[in-house]
Amino acid sequence: MSLRTFINALLVLALLIPASAFAEDPKLDTKSQKVAPTAFADEKPRPVLHWGEGDGKSYFVPALDISGFLLILNQYDRHFIDDDVYHSDFSSFKKNLTGAWVSDSDPFAINQFMHPYAGSMYYGFARSAGLDYWSSLGYTASGSLLWELAGETSPPSINDEFTTGFGGTILGEPLYRMASLLLESGNGKPGFWRELGAAALSPPTGFNRLAYGQRFKGVFRSHNPAVFTRLQLGVNLNASVTSNVIRNPNSGAAPIPQSYQVGEPIADFTIGYGLPGKPGYTYTRPFDYFDFQFTAAGSNVFENIISRGLLYGTAYSAGDNYRGVWGLYGMYDYIAPQIFRVSTTAVGLGSTAQWWLSKRIALQGTALAGVGYGSAGTIHGAGERDYHSGVSPQGLLASRLIFGDRAALDLELRDYYVSSLAASENNGSENIIRGVATLTVRVYNLHGITLRYTVSQRDAHYSTLNDSHQTVGAVSIGYTYLGQTRFGAVDWRSKSAGGP
Repeated sequence: MSLRTFINALLVLALLIPASAFAEDPKLDTKSQKVAPTAFADEKPRPVLHWGEGDGKSYFVPALDISGFLLILNQYDRHFIDDDVYHSDFSSFKKNLTGAWVSDSDPFAINQFMHPYAGSMYYGFARSAGLDYWSSLGYTASGSLLWELAGETSPPSINDEFTTGFGGTILGEPLYRMASLLLESGNGKPGFWRELGAAALSPPTGFNRLAYGQRFKGVFRSHNPAVFTRLQLGVNLNASVTSNVIRNPNSGAAPIPQSYQVGEPIADFTIGYGLPGKPGYTYTRPFDYFDFQFTAAGSNVFENIISRGLLYGTAYSAGDNYRGVWGLYGMYDYIAPQIFRVSTTAVGLGSTAQWWLSKRIALQGTALAGVGYGSAGTIHGAGERDYHSGVSPQGLLASRLIFGDRAALDLELRDYYVSSLAASENNGSENIIRGVATLTVRVYNLHGITLRYTVSQRDAHYSTLNDSHQTVGAVSIGYTYLGQTRFGAVDWRSKSAGGP
């Protein structure tokens, strides 16, 4: 299936169901449980359809949601994708239950994006039913296990269970939190557009709100974090590519050098949530701090999807001008700059902090080192399979230098090493380095201009293939809409987070 197609269909279905089908009866006073006066004296009270308002979590609802989702997904795939692979029954379930697990060879985008996104769906069903991160992680892993055993006839996959069960939570929690933040914003009950936006961010949240009304209202509160958002719409001005990899080397046609499309539109969204330093804000729950980035391009819809969040940690300070958090982070990265790609799901130790260098200049930064399981490879290269998987050490250094309310300079360096340990092929390894420099200048109110330079390099070494060396650099410029005028600077000196 295209999971995306199913999700879109689910949203359309949800929008077609009248909201009144789940509205409480205005004639029933749910507080006193007495019938309000009506024009018909003999009218009997009708049942409360919203199951109570904010009456807590449910362990049954997400189990029902996930089972139904998997059943619909299996039937769609069976009838429209591949009858042999998805025509599972009790005999295939028994075979998978007792057989050996494997490392599958599905296409890169299926293993590294579609599986984590499916996991975010399982996770969202549990999270929006009032369960916390760790309980929802259990439901996500269980949903992935159920699919591996009963959703397909092929043997269950170890790498799919990891990227879906754990990667799905690292992708799903920011989506759930952003949806919740949208629903909490404004005054009073969220209107149609906020409900629609929340459902687009987290379809399971939208589904449970529609299906169960006010039952899970108030089970989650954001605790008013310091938040910075930035939306950029731009275009690639130029690019440079060096590569010893050629396209279609065995097709019989003349080799085609790799190239990078110039002039394509780009959309980029970044959110920092729970930025350190806000007075009264605590880090007691997983992802009370997170950073989420998404980039789409004309030639590559999912060019970057990057999520990291504090799983377990605490705040700290040094002097009057330095505040930070440190601890164990969960990380999901998907990066595909047209000619090669890398994706990992990992955990790591690190810190995120802010340092006031002067009255108006602040420096924010993150340093992380971790290890996980990842995949990397070229695009349109040699061989039947164009990527390699294995245990993946990785590191991140990121900073933002904020010049008052006028400009910000972001610098970022990432390094991924996909080793031969626990690898799909143990005859090689890959190293990916990516650097990004972004200058944003605020022109008027929340509107600005951004100039960005991105460079990515891949070096791969295999005993059965020639060594690969690829580098791509691109310059882009675009319009920027800021969430606040101070670029996310948190000023605890005035006992408030930086605002517009």
